[in-house]
Amino acid sequence: MELTTRITGIGANTIKRPKTTTMAAFSTAVSNPAFVAVTSKSYQSSSCPCTYFFAVPTTSFPLLSSRTRRRRLPPTLITASLKGNLGRVTKTWGDFTSLNYWVVRDYYRLVDYVNSFESQIQKLSDEQLTAKTAEFRYRLGKGETLANIEAEAFAVVREAAKRKLGMRHFDVQIIGGAVLNDGSIAEMKTGEGKTLVSTLAAYLNALTGEGVHVVTVNDYLAQRDAEWMGRVHRFLGLSVGLIQRGMKAKERRSNYRCDITYTNNSELGFDYLRDNLAGSSGQLVMRWPKPFHFAIVDEVDSVLIDEGRNPLLISGEATTDAARYPVAAKVAELLMRGLHYNIELKDNSVELTEEGITLAEMALETKDLWDENDPWARFVMNALKAKEFYRQDVQYIVKNGKALIINELTGRVEEKRRWSEGIHQAVEAKEGLQIQADSVVVAQITYQSLFKLYPKLSGMTGTAKTEEKEFLKMFQMPVIEVPTNMPNIRIDLPIQAFATARGKWEYVREEVASMFRVGRPVLVGTTSVENSEYLSALLRESKIPHNVLNARPKYAAKEAQTVAQAGRKYAITISTNMAGRGTDIILGGNPKMLAKEVIEESILLHMTNDTPDSEVEETKWQKVLPKMKIGPSSLALLAKTALMAKYVAKSESKSWTYQKAKSIISESIEMTQSVALSELERLVEEQAEMYPLGPCIALVYLSVLKDCQIHCFNEGLEVKRLGGLHVIGTSLHESRRIDNQLRGRAGRQGDPGSTRFMVSLQDEMFQKFNFDTEWAVKLISRITNDEDVPIEGDSIVGQLLSLQVSTEKYFFNIRKSLVEFDEVLEVQRKHVYDLRQLILTGESESCSHHIFQYMQAVVDEIVLGHVNPLKHPSCWNLDKLLKDFVAVSGKILDEPCAGITVESLMQSLAKVHELSDNDLCLPNLPQPQNALSGIRKKTSSLKRWLAICSDDSLKDGRYRVTANLLRKYLGDLLIASYTNTIRESGYAEEYVKEIERAALVKSLDCFWRDHLVNMNRLNSAVNVRSFGHRDPLEEYKIDGCRFFISMLSATRRLTVESLLRYWSSPMESQELYPS
Repeated sequence: MELTTRITGIGANTIKRPKTTTMAAFSTAVSNPAFVAVTSKSYQSSSCPCTYFFAVPTTSFPLLSSRTRRRRLPPTLITASLKGNLGRVTKTWGDFTSLNYWVVRDYYRLVDYVNSFESQIQKLSDEQLTAKTAEFRYRLGKGETLANIEAEAFAVVREAAKRKLGMRHFDVQIIGGAVLNDGSIAEMKTGEGKTLVSTLAAYLNALTGEGVHVVTVNDYLAQRDAEWMGRVHRFLGLSVGLIQRGMKAKERRSNYRCDITYTNNSELGFDYLRDNLAGSSGQLVMRWPKPFHFAIVDEVDSVLIDEGRNPLLISGEATTDAARYPVAAKVAELLMRGLHYNIELKDNSVELTEEGITLAEMALETKDLWDENDPWARFVMNALKAKEFYRQDVQYIVKNGKALIINELTGRVEEKRRWSEGIHQAVEAKEGLQIQADSVVVAQITYQSLFKLYPKLSGMTGTAKTEEKEFLKMFQMPVIEVPTNMPNIRIDLPIQAFATARGKWEYVREEVASMFRVGRPVLVGTTSVENSEYLSALLRESKIPHNVLNARPKYAAKEAQTVAQAGRKYAITISTNMAGRGTDIILGGNPKMLAKEVIEESILLHMTNDTPDSEVEETKWQKVLPKMKIGPSSLALLAKTALMAKYVAKSESKSWTYQKAKSIISESIEMTQSVALSELERLVEEQAEMYPLGPCIALVYLSVLKDCQIHCFNEGLEVKRLGGLHVIGTSLHESRRIDNQLRGRAGRQGDPGSTRFMVSLQDEMFQKFNFDTEWAVKLISRITNDEDVPIEGDSIVGQLLSLQVSTEKYFFNIRKSLVEFDEVLEVQRKHVYDLRQLILTGESESCSHHIFQYMQAVVDEIVLGHVNPLKHPSCWNLDKLLKDFVAVSGKILDEPCAGITVESLMQSLAKVHELSDNDLCLPNLPQPQNALSGIRKKTSSLKRWLAICSDDSLKDGRYRVTANLLRKYLGDLLIASYTNTIRESGYAEEYVKEIERAALVKSLDCFWRDHLVNMNRLNSAVNVRSFGHRDPLEEYKIDGCRFFISMLSATRRLTVESLLRYWSSPMESQELYPS
C-alpha cells in the first residue's frame, strides 16, 4: 500500500507535463514481440529523444560473431548464450508487466519536458546561466514549488555539466535525478553515471537554502565528488562544502553551512553525536536547530543495510582491568573446543561446559567465575570469542602494534573503529599487543535512526532491488530500476559447485591462466585478506603476473590506481570486496590515472631524494601490460619539466618529502580542471624566468593525457574483441547484492564481459550457518567420481542459492530486531537531544524556565511521596515531607522555612476549605517574598498551577485540592528563595544564565550516559526472558520506559541540588560537579 501511495505521488508531480510522443512506438513493440522499443540518447550531443526498434539479437556473446563462427566453442558458453537469449525474451515481457516499467514510462514525460528547454538554455551565456539560480530562488520565494521548476532546473544543470565537465546527462540520467528528487532509491547499473545524476537532485533541493547532504561511503569518494561535481554547482552560484576526517570544528561548521555538503556516512553520524555532547552553542558544527533537510546517499544499500548491524558509538574510558585480559587469554589457550566449551558460529556465542568452568576456576584460583567481587567470566568468554571467531587477516590485521578492524563488507581497514564490550581488548591480548583501556558508551545511534531524521531522503546504488521490501518497511523508500543507456550484453556463466575448497582454488587458477593466455583482463573477488593472499601464492607458483588489492597497507595505498587499470590487456587483479564499489574499471585502462603515473615516474625522482614507503612493494605485473607509447612532443615536455623540477629542488634547497612531491604533482594536475590550456601556456611564458613548475607539470600532463587516451582507446577495442573483463567470484557472499556488485564490474556501459562464480561446500558461509551440505558432497561425488571436479546442475546450484537466501533472511531479522529495539531508544534520544539543543541554542529565559520546571517537579515528587488525597492531612507524613524538602533546598531555605513546622503546616492545611476560589496561598504560613512580582513570574506561576491541576499522577480524592495547594506553595517558596538569592549575589545576568545552562547540560549528560549503559545491559538481558514465554521486545519497552522516567527524575533532582548548593555559597563553590 505504501508503494502504491508513493508511486501515485510521483505521477501527481508529473501530471502537467506534456504527453510523450512514443505511444505509437510502444503499441508497435507490444504487438510485435520480436521488437523492443528503447527511448534513449545514442550520443551526448543529441538534443532530442529518439525511439529505436531493434530485433532481439540471436546472440550476444562476442565469440559468436561472424569472424569466429567456425571456431568450436565450449558447450558451457553455447549453453550460456542460448539461456541468455531466452532470458532476454522473457525479461522483455516481464518488463511490460512490471510496475517499474510503468513508473519509468511516466518519468519519460519529465524527460520530454526537460528536453524542450534544452535549445532555449543552450543560447544563454555563462552569466545568464548562472543567474538562473537567483531566478529559481526568487520564484520559490513567491510561492512556486520544486515541482514547478524541476524540469527547467534539470535542463540548467545538464547545460552546466556540459560546459564545465564536458558531460551531458543522458535521458536515463534525467530519470535517475527525478527518482532522487521524489525521495526514492534509483538503482542504476555500474558505469551508468550515478555521480553525475546526483547533481540534478542536489541542485534542485539546494535552491531552498536549507542545505543538501551528499553522503558517500568513504573520504576518497566524498573528496572526488566534491571537487568533480562541485564545479557544476559552483558555476551555478551554489556553495559546496566537504567534510573529511581530521577537520577542525571551524572548518566543519563552515562546510555544513554551504548549500551542498559532501561527506561520508560515519563523519555525518559522529558530527551529529558530537554536537549532542557539546558544552556550548559555540561548539556546534551542524545547522541547528534544523541540521537535516535532504540527503542523497550514494551506495545506499551499503550504508543503510550492510552497515545497519553496527551502531555508531562514541566511547569514553571506563574501568582499567587491562591486566586481566592477558591472563584470560592464557586460560583460553588451555580450554579445548568440544570438551571445555561449545560455540555457535552463526551468532558468535560461546558456552562453557561444567568441565570448562572447573578448569578455568582452577587456573584462575577462584571459587566462582561469576563472583561479583572478583568477576572473571566476562574476560574468559571474550578470550574464547577472540580465539574462535576473530582471525587475523580475516576480521582484523595487525599494524604498528595495533589490531585494526577489517570491514567484512567493504574489505577496508577502519582505523578509528573498535569492538565494544571488551572484545577488542581480548583480541589485543591474544596477539600480545598493548591493551587499551575499556570503554563506556557516551553516545550512540544506528544509521537507520540517523537517516530517519531527514524529512526527505533518497539514495542511489547498483544493487537494491533484492532489498526493496526492507527499504519500504523501514524508510518508506521504493526502489526504481532506471534503464541502462546502452543494452547490457554481459554474460553471467553458470555457477560451478565444488565439494572441496582445494578443487575450487585449482579451477580458479586454471581459469585465470586460460584468460591470461589470450590477454583478457580478469578480476578475481575473494572474501578475505587470507583468501586473496592464498590465491596470489597459487598464481605465483604458475608464474602468472598479477596485482593484489586488500586491506593490507602496502596494497590499499594504491587502491584507486589498481582498480582503474584492472581493465587493461593481460591485467590480473585479485581483490577483496574493496573492488566492489567506487572507481570504474574501464576497458583498456583509465587514461587519466595512466597519465598521472607517467608524470610521477618521470618527475618524482628529480623532486625528492626520499624513497617510497618500504612497505609498498613493486609488482611485476606492469611488465606484461602493453607498453605505453608517448609521442615525441610529450617526451620533450617531460624531459624539460624533469630538468626544471631537478633545478628547482636543488637551487632553492627544497627539501620535499616523497609525499610532499606527490602532492605538488597532484595539485598541478588539478589545475587543468579549472585553468584553460591557453592560460597555462601564458603562465609558463610570463613566468619563464621564475621556473613555474606547477603550470609546466599541468601542460605536460595534458600532452601525455592525449597520448594515453589514444592508447587506452585502442587497447580497449582489443580487449572488447577478446570478450571484455572476466570476473570470477570465489565464494557466495552473505547477500546476493554483494555478489551482484562484483558481477557489475564487468559489462559497464554496454561493454562486453562475463562473470563466473565458483562455490565450495567448505566455504565459510556454509560452515558458519551449519547448513547441511553432506547431500551435495555425495551428489557431486556420485556424478563426477572426483570431489575436485565441479558441476553446474541447476538443481544443486538452486539449492545452494536458497541457502544464501536463508542467510539474507537471518541477517534481515537481525537488522529488524536492531531497528525495533533502537526505536525505543530513538524516542528517548530525540527527547534528550531536543531538550539539550533547546538549552544550548535557546534564549536565556528558556534556561530559567527549565530550572523553575525542574524545581516544581522535584517538589511534586516529594509531596506525592508523602500524601494521600483519599485521607485527611493529619494522616499524611508531613514530618518526613518537610525534612526531604529542606534536604533538597539546603541553606537557601533556612530563613524562609524557619517559621514552618509540622503543627503550623497541619493547621494551615486544615483551613484550606475556608479559602476563596481566587486565593491560591496556604493561610498562616510565611509567604514567598516577591514570588509573584512581575508579569513574567505571575504568568509562570499561573502556568505551573494549571499544570498541577491537570496532572493525573495524583489520585482523585477528597483532599486532592489540598495536596495541589501544598505542591504550589512549596514550589513557589523554593523558586522565590532561589531568585532572591541570585538577586542578592550581585552577579551579572549573563553569568547566571551560563551557570544555569552548564548545570542543565552536565546533569543531563551524566545521567544519559548511565542510561545508555543500562539500556545496553537491558538489551542483552531481556532475551533470557523469552524462556518464560515473554516477548523480549515488550519487556525491553516496559523496563526501558521505567529506566527513562527514573533518569529524568534523577536529572531534575541533581540539577536543582547542584544549583541550590552553588548559589548558597558561590564564592566557595569552584565547580558545579566537584570530582
